[in-house]
Amino acid sequence: MAPSAVADQPVRRGSDYAVLSRRISEAGLLERRPGRYAVRIALTATFFLAGWAAVVAVGDSWLQLLMAVGMAVATTQVAFLGHDAGHRQMFRRRGPSELAGLLAGNLAVGLSYGWWVDKHNRHHANPNHTDEDPDVGGGALVWTYEQAAATPPYLRWLARRQAWLFFPMLLLEGFHLHVASVRALVGRSGGGWSTPMRHRGVEGLLLVAHAVGYLGLIFAVMSPAKALAFIAIHQGLWGLYMGCAFAPNHKGMPMPTADDDLDYLRKQVLTSRNVRGGRFVDVALGGLNYQIEHHLFPNMPRGNLRRAQPIVAAYCAEREVPYVETGLVESYRQALAHLHEVGRPLRG
Repeated sequence: MAPSAVADQPVRRGSDYAVLSRRISEAGLLERRPGRYAVRIALTATFFLAGWAAVVAVGDSWLQLLMAVGMAVATTQVAFLGHDAGHRQMFRRRGPSELAGLLAGNLAVGLSYGWWVDKHNRHHANPNHTDEDPDVGGGALVWTYEQAAATPPYLRWLARRQAWLFFPMLLLEGFHLHVASVRALVGRSGGGWSTPMRHRGVEGLLLVAHAVGYLGLIFAVMSPAKALAFIAIHQGLWGLYMGCAFAPNHKGMPMPTADDDLDYLRKQVLTSRNVRGGRFVDVALGGLNYQIEHHLFPNMPRGNLRRAQPIVAAYCAEREVPYVETGLVESYRQALAHLHEVGRPLRG
């Protein structure tokens, strides 16, 4: 969809979303599903813990490189549970949600739950907005012509080739998330903490416990060379998997600015893209393939997103709001095409 789709939308104030929300609520799709989540948590935890048990059983063998691939998948599935907890999809009350998020994020994965929730909430509030969404702010990648023009000289080589380097760069995303988590926990700005966190001390202790347990187990089971190879593959593929799950959702979609006057419905739908697929894609992407529904109703349990999709699509058709849905490969093609295009001025 062309960026002009944002400007072409008529100005409306909230009523359209209220009607859709009422339809979704009447269908019972906002109700929590504790039984379903209990099963999901049990299966994911079993997969994760069984994977680490297998790592210990395999011992000092180069077969551990294959185990690292499996653990990257298991780690990402645990991270998806942390995502659900951050949106309170599991439990209505804050306490149980935060407990699940801290265990999944800080302890199991080594990712600061408080830092991630703050960052992700800002993304949900203003998706694809370069001044408000931290996921498309200036950095190693550029998402707009303006960002490309402001790229410092030492990053221009990267920006010119960013479409080709996007997936290789995702191999570093896992390490980046760990570093960003630590920096958020210890960083101060203007005399206060740079990132608001409710449980900073607990988060710090859990991150230390994760690091000690993770590194201690790996180096106790494997020789240093095998251990370092395992860590590189595990962390690299975890970052790649995470990036591949989140990249299809918004990259290459319209990017509103402060001049665009969009109501909540259009702000969320126009900037999001769904990915078609069956149950395998649902599990592989942690439900994020229903990105439009997830952005409209962030606290909707993951298992209800599939049922909400036809209701939302039909309603968008009624209101003549473009509703974008593609295959997985096509979503990556569109994202890479966008990256290639915004880097074009630097190649000239």
